Amino acid sequence: MDFIKGIELPYKILRAYGQICKGICKKTQIPQTAFDILMFLANNPNLNTARDIVQIRGIKANLVSINVDRLVNEGLLERRPAPGDRRKTILVCTEKAAPFIEQGHIIQSQFLEQLFQGIDAAQYQNFLGTLDRIDQNTTNMMKGKM
Repeated sequence: MDFIKGIELPYKILRAYGQICKGICKKTQIPQTAFDILMFLANNPNLNTARDIVQIRGIKANLVSINVDRLVNEGLLERRPAPGDRRKTILVCTEKAAPFIEQGHIIQSQFLEQLFQGIDAAQYQNFLGTLDRIDQNTTNMMKGKM
C-alpha cells in the first residue's frame, strides 16, 4: 500500500461506515453524529464524558454539545454528576436507548463482517498485530520517544 492510499483508508472506512448507518439514522430520525455518540458511549462505558468523545472519537466539541443535548432531550442519554468531581458530567445511555443500541450493534457487526470479508484468520491476526505496533509507535512519537 502506498502512502497516499494508507492516508485515504481511514477516511474511506469512515465514509463506508456512514453509508451503512444511513438506514438506521433515517429510521430512527437520529443524525449520524448523534448515533455515533450514542454508540460510542454504549461501546465504551468508561469513556463517558463529552471530552472523551471529542478526544477519542474526534467529533468537534460544538457538534458533541448539540447532539448530546438532542439525545438528552429525546430521553436517550442522561447527564449525571461525576463522583468526586462536581465540574465533570458523566453521560449515560438510558433504557429508552436500548433498542437503538441493539440495532447499532447489529449494524456494526455487519459492517465489520463486510470490512473483513475475504480475510482469513491468519491475515486478521497479522493485521491486529500490525495495528498494535502502529499504536505503540504513535504513542512513542507523541511522547517524543522517536
